[in-house]
Amino acid sequence: MTAEVLVVGAGPTGMTMANELQLAGVSCVLADRLPRASELSKAGGLQSRTQEAFDQRGLLEPLLATGDYPVTTAHFAGTLLPLVRGRHRFPWRSVPQVAIEVFLEKYLAAQGILIRRNHELVGLAQDADGVTATFAGGAVIRAQYLVAADGGRSTVRKLLGAEFSGRPGTATTVAADVRLSAEVPMHTITPEGYRAQVFPLGVDAEGRPLRRLTLGGPGWSLERDVPVTEDELRTGLKTVFGDRVELVEVRYARRITNAALQAAQYRHGRVFLAGDAAHVHLPLGAQGMNTGIQDAMNLGWKLAAAVRGTAPEGLLDSYHAERHPVGAAVLRNVQAQSLLLDDGPDSAAARSLFADLVGLPEVQYLLDDLLSGMGIRYAVPGSEEHPLVGLPAPDLGPELRTGRGVLADPDGQFGDLATRWADRVNRVETGAEAMLVRPDGYVAWAGDPDGLEPAIRQWFGAPVG
Repeated sequence: MTAEVLVVGAGPTGMTMANELQLAGVSCVLADRLPRASELSKAGGLQSRTQEAFDQRGLLEPLLATGDYPVTTAHFAGTLLPLVRGRHRFPWRSVPQVAIEVFLEKYLAAQGILIRRNHELVGLAQDADGVTATFAGGAVIRAQYLVAADGGRSTVRKLLGAEFSGRPGTATTVAADVRLSAEVPMHTITPEGYRAQVFPLGVDAEGRPLRRLTLGGPGWSLERDVPVTEDELRTGLKTVFGDRVELVEVRYARRITNAALQAAQYRHGRVFLAGDAAHVHLPLGAQGMNTGIQDAMNLGWKLAAAVRGTAPEGLLDSYHAERHPVGAAVLRNVQAQSLLLDDGPDSAAARSLFADLVGLPEVQYLLDDLLSGMGIRYAVPGSEEHPLVGLPAPDLGPELRTGRGVLADPDGQFGDLATRWADRVNRVETGAEAMLVRPDGYVAWAGDPDGLEPAIRQWFGAPVG
């Protein structure tokens, strides 16, 4: 079997990547080692920027129509952040990862992309022209490029021998999807250092509320592979909440570690690492899933340009240059949250001081920008200083549903220039001001008219003809 791009791993990152490729008209094979979709929601919500990106592809409204996904408030180590900047168009939504995966799989199937399940990767080789992947059972797939979206224990990363460094896990926390008998606070720490976090996960098929429960504290850190029992969960709830709440049902339970690791390079020739294959950390605020989805949004259109032969020099390398710092920043903020959640006396003092700081609006804005993904600003080499360049484009969501670049030209002054790149960039006479927007929704140029053509060439290559 041959394809232009092979995506290994069919979680949210891999399926988003497949959607980006099919939108660009690139043939894609999506392979996963599991025989069926996982029932585990490793993440429990969609950040503002991810919702914005889904809306730019016309996916957000139909996704939210599949269930009851309440609006919730972002938090940093359990401290709520009710204030957000006005440009955050979408509030935090409690959409479980399972719901996102079910939706994306059905959507891709409607586009003709079926997940090749029971495909366990066992061999990988690349040459100047492409990548050859071998799977258990003898299946072989040849592709021009390969995207590894196969999780924190990525087989692709191991076969590459890619450096994956940082801090190994030193402790585990219990995470479970449950139904509880009563409402309890989102974040609770007892004087003895036992802690529980409880977040909404929407409702089940019968309309009953589901919760993500995490438990940690002195003596509760066991080896990752030790099974989590119902008795352990009941004991933990009683230790933290007394008789205020009881465990009604357990949907799934596992142990998660506080490891903070990142690939040194996201690109290895014709192979690219994305999502948890590129960065792993304690799951706080669903940042792993949302960061992975954004990895795919950043890389998809660049790979498509390379396949079509229109990619300018350095475009594929810009994936690592832009996304590696984002992943590193996520690891830093998660490690800071992990420190605040620690059960030691020094951490209690730090939490007290932190609570005072979060009372300041600017601190809340900064942290929410950090957690929501809205604070990401890509460095755009060669661009002038302009307040929009490098940030998500405002008010152009529907114009990006084709997956192509967009030139907003409200004054109609760039028609002749836009015609030369009409095969890659749509020109629209809308928007508050002129700007060039990449397919992933980020502003590549605004301001000085003389800078537009260099920017188009930088991101979209030379014109044809």
